This record gives sequence, structure tokens and C-alpha cells, in this order.
Amino acid sequence: MNKKNQSPDVVSSRGASPQPKKKGSGLLGRIVRRFFLLLFTVILLSLAALVLVMNLIFKGPSPAAQEVLTMSLIEASATKWIPALFIGEERVAEITSAGSGSSLTDDVTDTSQVIIQKDSAISASSNEWDNYPDGIRIESYAGDTYNAHIMIVRDPSQVYMGISTESFSTSIPGKRLNAVMEEENVLAGVNAGAFNDDGTASSTVGSCPLGLVMSGGKCVWTSGKQPGLEGFAGFTTDDVLVVSTTNLTKAQAEEMNIRDGCCFGPVLIMNGEVNMDAYNMNSGFNPRTAIGQRADGAVIFVCIDGRQAGSVGGTYGDIIDIMVEYGAVNACNMDGGSSSIMYYRDTYGRYGEAGQVQMINSYSLLQSEPRRMPNYWLVKPAE
Repeated sequence: MNKKNQSPDVVSSRGASPQPKKKGSGLLGRIVRRFFLLLFTVILLSLAALVLVMNLIFKGPSPAAQEVLTMSLIEASATKWIPALFIGEERVAEITSAGSGSSLTDDVTDTSQVIIQKDSAISASSNEWDNYPDGIRIESYAGDTYNAHIMIVRDPSQVYMGISTESFSTSIPGKRLNAVMEEENVLAGVNAGAFNDDGTASSTVGSCPLGLVMSGGKCVWTSGKQPGLEGFAGFTTDDVLVVSTTNLTKAQAEEMNIRDGCCFGPVLIMNGEVNMDAYNMNSGFNPRTAIGQRADGAVIFVCIDGRQAGSVGGTYGDIIDIMVEYGAVNACNMDGGSSSIMYYRDTYGRYGEAGQVQMINSYSLLQSEPRRMPNYWLVKPAE
């Protein structure tokens, strides 16, 4: 055959030497593709199984299980939309309204029932503070579905409301409590009141509080009545913790001489009386934080771990049980969920290196650091 009559393809195929295949790169590519295919399949099957389980609970024969799952999801900002997909908005509203309110006789704390005795001993032969010279005692507590951490502060005058800024604004992000512990020379810190949370990672989440916030005897923020806030907790200038079943106004707080406080709720215990509406409601299993005070003035902080393999979470009833066991005469629920956090400056090296800030509770599995918040309960060193 004449070369001139050959097609370019034939000439090219004869003249060019074949390129060897890179076996290594081809094998690696197949492994990577199969790995991601397997991972995608596992995730898809896990999601399908989760949806199936939730459907069985939501549509199953147990109304109690449906209510507990609904409340557990509703209380988390990122999942509050899920129950309505299965049972509708009307049924969700019916569940969330059940048990709300207060069975308490009074609307606000009778401050005469608390007599500050920060240096008193339990008995003539022992004092609960003998081994805690910094005036802070921390204990653990195990329930059926949760692990809890209890911090008792001997002197209520050391507890105050810390704030992330002097001028709250959506353009100024809130601060993480571990950063606050380093910025301010405090012994301990616990998350406090409500703030705007739309379930996203926006920097506006945690920037501004909701309701009334008092700090250092001044009203630093008020946004009036807020839906979903069922109470207020704050210390008077006499260091008595006042809890109220309503969100106090600035004028009311000033009239009651509130120096530090914030809104959330519900009130759990008032004047020694348990709020049975809160105790009996299906509040769901979640991380929780609460503040209380004993009759001798000692302050009680409770943090319940949740959303973990070893600690699903607790209910309002669980927190009330702990507060009653530790002698609280007044107690109020604070913000919970992924906000629940407790820090302690390890003055005497009980949990690690002396002087280092230690995180006492545990994050949920979905967290890697504390949330940004506009306010927190802080414990300053004794004067």
C-alpha cells in the first residue's frame, strides 16, 4: 500500500509508541472511589434507619415515647423542625403546651427564707468546707439516663453575671466561656440565660441576650417579654437568689434590688416548694444547666451531660431531684443543650495541674468547643 494513501490515524498508530499504564495511580483511584462510595452508602443507610426508627416512635402505640422524643428534638435549636414532619404542627403544639405553667403557690421568692451563713459548719465536729479552702466543692451524680456535675459555691457574694460586651450588638459575636475564664481572673463559670439561636452557625447566634439581664447592679439589656422564657433568676444586693415565674421588667428588678440576673426558666423550686408542673412534664432528655440556692446561702450549679453514648440527657424532673437532694430552696432552669458548660480553675490541682482551668462537664458528640454566649454565671475569688 502506498504511504501517501494511508489515513493520518493509521500513520499515527504505527509511528507512535504506546504509553504504559500507571498501575499504581489507577489502583489508588479505584480504592478512593470505592471508599467514598462505601462511606456514602453507610451514611445513607444510617439516615434511612434513623428516619425509620423516628417514624416508628412518632407513629407507634406509645404516646409517652412520642412526647419524649418530640420534646427532646424541640428543645434543640437545630432539630426543632423535625417532629412536625412526622406528626404535624397541631400535635407538636399540643405536646409542647402540656404541663407548661407553674403549680407554685408564689410568683416570686420570699427572701426571708434564706439566711446567709457562709462560714457555718454542718456539725460541731465537721465542716463541709474544710477540704475546699477556695469555697468551691464539685461532685458527680449518676442518674438512669445521665451523668451530672454539681458545683457548690459557699459564698453567694462571689457569684455574678458576666457579659461578653458592654454594648450588645449582632455585629459583636458573643464569647466562649473558656476564653472568658482566661480573660477574667475568676474561679469558675457556668452558662447562663437565653439568647437568639436560629440553629445555624451564624456569628449573630450568641451575640445578644433575650429578656432582662442585670450585671453589677445595672440593667445591661432588656428585650421585653419573650415567648418561651418562663422565669428569671438573679441575686439581690443581699446575695439572696430570687426566682420569678415571670420575666421581670427593669423597673421590677431595680425595685427588688437585683444586682445580677437573667431570664430563662422554668422555675424549678420556689420557697422550698417544687414546681410539680415542671417536674411531671415530658421535657425530653437533653443536656441541662440550672442554678439554685440553699437556705444557708450556698449556691448550687448543676450541669447534666447529654447527647452522648454514656449520657443521653436529663429532664426537668431529674434536675429538680438533684436540687432537692442538695438542699435547694430556690432553683431555676437555665439555657441547656449545646450551651451547657461548667469550668473550674483548679486552684489546688484536684483535676490536673494546679491553677489550670478545667472543663468539668462533657460536650455533646456534635461539639468540639463551647458555644459563643452573651452572658454567663461567674465566680470571683473571695476578697
